[in-house]
Amino acid sequence: MREIKLGKFVLGGNNPIRVQSMCNTDTRDVLATIKQIQQLEKIGCEINRIAVPDMDACRKIAKIKAEITNPLVADIHFDHKLALEAIKQGIDKIRINPGNIGDAEKVKDIVKACKDRKIPIRIGVNAGSLKAIKNADTSSWSSEKYADIMVQEAIEEINILEQLNFKQVLVSLKADDLNRTVLACKKFAKQMPEIPQHIGLTEAGSFIAGSVKSAIAMSELLRSKIGATIRVSLTESPILQVRTAYEILKTLGLREYGPNIISCPTCGRCEVDVASVVKELEDRIYNDPELLKKSTGKKIAVMGCIVNGPGEAKESDFGIAGGKSKGIFFEAGKQTKKLSQKEWISTIINKIKE
Repeated sequence: MREIKLGKFVLGGNNPIRVQSMCNTDTRDVLATIKQIQQLEKIGCEINRIAVPDMDACRKIAKIKAEITNPLVADIHFDHKLALEAIKQGIDKIRINPGNIGDAEKVKDIVKACKDRKIPIRIGVNAGSLKAIKNADTSSWSSEKYADIMVQEAIEEINILEQLNFKQVLVSLKADDLNRTVLACKKFAKQMPEIPQHIGLTEAGSFIAGSVKSAIAMSELLRSKIGATIRVSLTESPILQVRTAYEILKTLGLREYGPNIISCPTCGRCEVDVASVVKELEDRIYNDPELLKKSTGKKIAVMGCIVNGPGEAKESDFGIAGGKSKGIFFEAGKQTKKLSQKEWISTIINKIKE
């Protein structure tokens, strides 16, 4: 697989899978966009994408880039002149959709400008904007047919870039349907294994439904060694998109990000408020870069009763097994002290800080 340079990162090959999100601010509102990107960078978002609907938005890119650290991607649709202006403004990557950017000559103009500035292009193929569906009755199309057409249109676009000797390219093949997405990504990887992929479902949905669908799709692809960057496209704050993406990577053992907090689902035996403890603990950790860094790789237990609690807490780096509004603190498999519930969070936070 080729390696693609994107700002300070190298994508593809054996490099870490990078987490991406997309701002939901109006790009023309420079202060709001900068604020959101800085918040996302604070929690570990490595690549940020912005919508570029018009020239006004384009001309704000340089001001935004001056206040952020990580690579910025311009999301371009319909008007290739927006891509050309974004490149002049110093964007780090261009994302175009072959279904709506226009004819091959317009794509060639974008490629030339990217080559001159040494920035990559992501070819974004979405099932809902395929050229092939514009005048077609798709009601009987199978997931296999959708996937084949998605791959075909991606390869057609990449061939234009290849003919221009442009190699700094990634591709994404996305649908809101899990089967179409997974099939398309796997078919493309088989036909063009040298091209890195950005993976995810598009329009995945609300937090719970979208997270479940995204986790299932991405885990299948990531276990197949497909994916250089990922985005979880939830109808939620970009912050939750980033958290969810990292949890998927962490669960698969592909990236470390924050602690592995194990906590019981609670039942009628539980005599402590485990849910509120876990929520406050996560809020504290994931909103504090120092705590996030120091807790990364740690296994922390918050257990609510004596059935499984002591055993699970004993297997953690440290944690608490509770009962009757109290708890026993475990560290490296040993009981060290008894605590009231009001001391649980402060004790765990202080342990993280050590």
